[in-house]
Amino acid sequence: MPSYIVTVKEGVPKDAAKQAAIDKGGKITHDYTLINAFAVEFPADSMVTLDAHPDVQAVEEDQVVTTQ
Repeated sequence: MPSYIVTVKEGVPKDAAKQAAIDKGGKITHDYTLINAFAVEFPADSMVTLDAHPDVQAVEEDQVVTTQ
């Protein structure tokens, strides 16, 4: 299953968005503390539904980032 980073709107607790991801068959793989976000693995077709959640700011595919 693909992995995604879900960013929650500022000032909003992550709990409802995390539960929505779990309800869609997702598995929370990391809970970020410095930013209001979490990582989740779930089927790609669930991403659109989670992106429409009122507490979610953005859903992005998790990927490796490098610097030169």
